[in-house]
Amino acid sequence: MWHKISRLGSAENRWALLIALLLVLLTILSATTAPLWIYQGF
Repeated sequence: MWHKISRLGSAENRWALLIALLLVLLTILSATTAPLWIYQGF
C-alpha cells in the first residue's frame, strides 16, 4: 500500500492530497447541518 502511495511523488504532493481530501470530507460532513447564523436576523 505505502509503495503505491510513494509513487505519487514527493512529500509535498502527498501532504497536498491529504489536505484536499480532508477539506472535501469536512465539506461533505458539514453540508448536512443548517447554518444557524443565516437565521439569526429573522
